[in-house]
Amino acid sequence: MAEGPKKERLARRKARKRALDVLFEADLRDLPPSQVLLTYLERIAKPHPEHLEYSKTIIDGVGKHLDRIDELIASYAEGWTIDRMPAVDRNLARIAVYELLFEPDVDDPVAITEAVELAKEMSTDDSPRFLNGLLDRIAAFATR
Repeated sequence: MAEGPKKERLARRKARKRALDVLFEADLRDLPPSQVLLTYLERIAKPHPEHLEYSKTIIDGVGKHLDRIDELIASYAEGWTIDRMPAVDRNLARIAVYELLFEPDVDDPVAITEAVELAKEMSTDDSPRFLNGLLDRIAAFATR
């Protein structure tokens, strides 16, 4: 199933962007994503937007499965170690791999496209192509 109506797709994109904010901060500060999420939730305006529930799902899921996700990224990132990747790319990849492996209601092409689109907005000129290739390889592995 695709992501449905435009409103739902936009909400999911906002959710991914918020998840990226938290995961990026957790990564840079070397803290568990769940800990950074708690302080993040205290900082943002209330009532919290509806899409925040999906952000929490992503953040909790990436945190829970981080070792497996990073293992896959490291295995399929040709010529890159996970530590050498720009932090934005590393965390966009984590979000997409989480969705590829653990969110059955998100189609693989949607997870990949969303990561690529956010990379266009937030990372280097080479990042969209890099993430597209990396995530395509992981998706092919995951569907075997």
